[in-house]
Amino acid sequence: MGVPQVVIVGRPNVGKSSIFNWLAGRRLSIVDDAPGVTRDRLTHLMNVDDRYFELVDTGGMGIEDEDHLTQHIEAQIEHAIDSADMILFVVDSREGLLPLDEEVARRLRYVKVPVVCVANKTDAQSMDTEADQFYRLGRRKLVRTSATQNRGRDELLRMILERLPPSGAEGDSPHAETVMKVAIVGRRNTGKSTFVNTLASAQRVIASEVPGTTRDSIDVRFELDGKPFVAIDTPGLRRRKSISSNVDFYSMHRAQRSIRRADVVLLFFDATSRISKVDKQLCDFIAENYKPCIFVVNKWDLLYGSMPTEKWADYLRDTFRTMWYVPIAFITGQTGKNIKAMLNHGQMLFKQSRERVGTGELNRLLRAAIEHNPPPVFHNRRPKIYFGTQVGVQPPTIVLFASHPNALSHPYRRYLLGVFRDRFPFAEVPIKLYIRKRAHGEDETQRASDPDFEETAPP
Repeated sequence: MGVPQVVIVGRPNVGKSSIFNWLAGRRLSIVDDAPGVTRDRLTHLMNVDDRYFELVDTGGMGIEDEDHLTQHIEAQIEHAIDSADMILFVVDSREGLLPLDEEVARRLRYVKVPVVCVANKTDAQSMDTEADQFYRLGRRKLVRTSATQNRGRDELLRMILERLPPSGAEGDSPHAETVMKVAIVGRRNTGKSTFVNTLASAQRVIASEVPGTTRDSIDVRFELDGKPFVAIDTPGLRRRKSISSNVDFYSMHRAQRSIRRADVVLLFFDATSRISKVDKQLCDFIAENYKPCIFVVNKWDLLYGSMPTEKWADYLRDTFRTMWYVPIAFITGQTGKNIKAMLNHGQMLFKQSRERVGTGELNRLLRAAIEHNPPPVFHNRRPKIYFGTQVGVQPPTIVLFASHPNALSHPYRRYLLGVFRDRFPFAEVPIKLYIRKRAHGEDETQRASDPDFEETAPP
């Protein structure tokens, strides 16, 4: 599994960003009395008692944004809830229980992950009884905190650790038998539903030449060489300015949710059409969610003999330069040509995304990479990278500890990612890279816990 996510939610102005900064130990999120300051999700990697998790701050639920970004804020909140392994539901003890708190509680009623109610702004013990009213929201666990008075932090972190998924849970092993979920996405009329019908060898979804026939995401189970798969057929997307109805809006919303659910994404292109802005938006969303992907050029039979595959492949590489590692498949969905080979490759990507490398192996490679190409000088000093460790899979997640994380430029980070791809079994899948400032004694703890550990530092 990936690094667990602890998502902070609540109505506007209850102190979610204050809780986020307080737990993170640094000012990362803007804190302001005006509602709606936080719009996009903010993420920070936490390490508490040798457990890593991502802390996620979200915008206020139920706010009508003054810049007409309400739908964007709500989409970001829903994205965070969908990906959460645990939720902190923040309320305000000073203002008490409000109808909007009850609305947030209703939205969280059916989530399948642990939810802890955090009664923030409970500044002193004398206010504890005021926080008891939040038990009416139906949450059995309530923790009283005050970010400004530094009250309840240890108890809250303890409750988080107790409710995180166990480390080394089933699914971490690349050899565990798990059904691979494949999302089939693309703009309208690229042949996605016809492709799914070919897979299932039955008319399980409506296939039509009329653009936009599929309005919802549909799961179709099938087998290939005795291995089970789930194909998630999604509605075709079109440019945002062309979204004129609620059906189109929710089609896009469900397609994005399907990408988040998927283990591997097949991004469909029509061989007879140019790459569009919608294709680029989809590619950005796939990259943002760190999903293994195959670029699928469908309807290749219509161009067979008139254009070499290398020309279309170069076209894709030139358009999506940051996703140069993504494999490309040329298929004919209607006849099934090359489909089996593509799905076998998808299975390889699924396996790559679940691979782990040892800390010693990682640090030996890191040392060699730094010796070959040291980090560039920053403000007359060369930053040091002390050591690294892999903390999660799906996607492979690597944390590097450095003297000055901000001094490591984006080109140098890309260089390190390229080295990891070349030498580790992550060649064709996205890698999530964190660079943290080393806390005092952190490398000593790492060395003691891993006999194969080797500290890495540039010359």
